[in-house]
Amino acid sequence: MKYGVTTGFAALLLWGCQTMQAESDVPAIIVSPDAASRAALQATVNSLFADQDVLLADDALAASSVLAIEFGSRGSLDKPPATGRVMDKPLQLRLVKSGDDCVLIDPRDSSRHVLADTTCTPE
Repeated sequence: MKYGVTTGFAALLLWGCQTMQAESDVPAIIVSPDAASRAALQATVNSLFADQDVLLADDALAASSVLAIEFGSRGSLDKPPATGRVMDKPLQLRLVKSGDDCVLIDPRDSSRHVLADTTCTPE
């Protein structure tokens, strides 16, 4: 019986820690983006898409806590993309302030990615 009580307490403790972490998240924006914070964001976003290069604006996440990533074919001057509507829903990554960290959340799997060299403030 002692084993069941200990396991139950450990599960309750783990659940409580996860709940506290989610409750302490506050939507945030990046303050004064610089080369280091842009590089950290770029590297994190690229890693979420199997190290593909994702084009980001220099002020990404500086005005809003949501970063929408649109999927679609990119063209060039020689080969423009096929015309038509892209029906895929954009992926919306969220930036939150969790304690002192700026954390990018991927909604596909709820994974959390701390952005190095980045200062953020509640939105």
